[in-house]
Amino acid sequence: MKSILITGCNRGLGLGLVKAFNSLPEPPQHLFATCRNLEQATELNDLAKKHSNIHVLQFDLKNFDEYEKLVGKIGDITKDAGLNVLFNNAGIATKSVRIGATKHQDLIDSLQTNTVSPIMLAKACLPLLKKASLVNDALGMGVNRAAIINMSSILGSIQANADGGMYAYRTSKAALNAATKSMSIDLRDQKILCICLHPGWVRTDMGGKNAPLDVTTSTKQIVDTINMLNESHNGGFYQYDGAMLPW
Repeated sequence: MKSILITGCNRGLGLGLVKAFNSLPEPPQHLFATCRNLEQATELNDLAKKHSNIHVLQFDLKNFDEYEKLVGKIGDITKDAGLNVLFNNAGIATKSVRIGATKHQDLIDSLQTNTVSPIMLAKACLPLLKKASLVNDALGMGVNRAAIINMSSILGSIQANADGGMYAYRTSKAALNAATKSMSIDLRDQKILCICLHPGWVRTDMGGKNAPLDVTTSTKQIVDTINMLNESHNGGFYQYDGAMLPW
């Protein structure tokens, strides 16, 4: 791929994805990494100083009025090549509670960040993704042509839910899965591949210290997995190693 936009890159999986993509034998020519606060993204900024292909962009997903400005900045850099990949990585997870302690604001915040924002950013990026797909019309569906990767979670799987609880996070990720499926149908004719991806249980601020996977292991396998995606994967739900997951 020539270009990729990854959201939520100041730490955790987002920062790990930037490192993993940039460690490829042929890294993206333009790797756009967003963060809410530039001053707090020390490691990300240090990477950008060492690698001219990394573009750090300050961006708050909750500020929908800024979406067109972000897309404009990317378009000014990629020009006629468009954008190959949108990777909606940014997300939040509120404290896990049972129904009796569930707060309506946690539900609203989770749905806005984990569901509404990825949908609206995909909408905003469509002109750039369509441009990339047209420019690369000799290629089959995949990240080298045009793709939307939505970071989901196995906790968004209805079929795999055996423990209950986590209403805000589960519902927001289940909704994202539904949206991804619709994207895959709506954008199929434009040859824009759309999938949702579970990164595994990873040792991050969100995943906690007891998680079995480290960031490097997860993100390296994520990069390997999305690089092998083709038309047969469109609209699917997969985990970091490429295994298909139940809805």
